[in-house]
Amino acid sequence: MAFKFRYLPHGCILLNKLNLRNIMTSPTKLEKAVEQLQKNPYYEKYADRIASLQKTSPQEFLQRLEKQQKTQQQEKNKKLGAVDTRQFSSVLNPKERVSKDLIVEDKKLEAIFKLDLVAEKDASDIQCIWEEYHKNKEVISATIPLDVYEMVHEKMKDYPTFLFPLPRSEGYEFVMCQCHGHTVHFTPLLAFQVHKENAPECLTMIHYTELSHKGIVLMRGEYDKNVLNGQEAQCLANQFQMYFSGKDLTKQQLLETFNKKPNAFKHMDLITELENISIV
Repeated sequence: MAFKFRYLPHGCILLNKLNLRNIMTSPTKLEKAVEQLQKNPYYEKYADRIASLQKTSPQEFLQRLEKQQKTQQQEKNKKLGAVDTRQFSSVLNPKERVSKDLIVEDKKLEAIFKLDLVAEKDASDIQCIWEEYHKNKEVISATIPLDVYEMVHEKMKDYPTFLFPLPRSEGYEFVMCQCHGHTVHFTPLLAFQVHKENAPECLTMIHYTELSHKGIVLMRGEYDKNVLNGQEAQCLANQFQMYFSGKDLTKQQLLETFNKKPNAFKHMDLITELENISIV
C-alpha cells in the first residue's frame, strides 16, 4: 500500500527437597548468596526461614537459589526474544562496501515512469497519474510544487545531515538523514555508528526534477520493510518536510545547531518538537 503525504520474590521460592548432600559448599559462596538475597525488598519477611534452611542444609539452600536464578534468566531470555528485531536488522546486515571515489548519481525518472506519456499533460494531471501509479505499491510518494522544492533543496545543501526521532513501542529510535544531490538517505543511527558509510538505508527518498518545467517535482521513497513499515516511513518523510520546507524558527535553529554547532545540540529537543506537533 502506498502512503502519501502474582509471584514470590527472588530467592524465596520453596522447592521440593533435593538430595544434594554430596555437594561441598564453601562459606564464601554462602556469604555471597546471602548478600544477594539481602538486596531483595522482601528479604526481612522470609529472613527466619532462609536462616533456618541455610543453617540446617546449606547445600539445599544454594541449590534452590541457583535454580531460581536460572529460572529468572530463562524468563529474561524469553522477553528479549520477543523484542521487535526489525530495527536491528540493519545493524546485523551492512551493505556492500562502496569505493570512496565512486560518484553516485541521482536515479532518473524515466527508469520508472514513461515521460513521453505525460509530455502533453499539465501539473495537476501528472500529479493524479503519479498518485495512481503508486497506489498499490509499498512506497511513499508526493508531488511537490517547484518553488517549495527549491527551498527544500537549498536547505539540503546547507544542512546535509540531520536526525529524526522515530516513535517505537518502547520509546524513540533516532534515524539519521544524509542529503546528496536530490536524494535523501535515511539510516538508523545505531547502524551508522556501527558501519559508518557502509550502513544500509532504511528509507531512500528521491526527488525527480525532470518535470520542473511544468512547475512540479516528483518524490518517491522506497523503504526497507525489515526495518520500517509504511507509516514509519511516512513519519520520517513528514518530519523531513517540516524541517526542510517549513519556516518554523525553532526547527531552523535545530538544523543550524546540528550542522554548525554539534556540541550544543540536544537530542531531546527533537523529541519535544515531535511531541508538540498539533494537527489542525
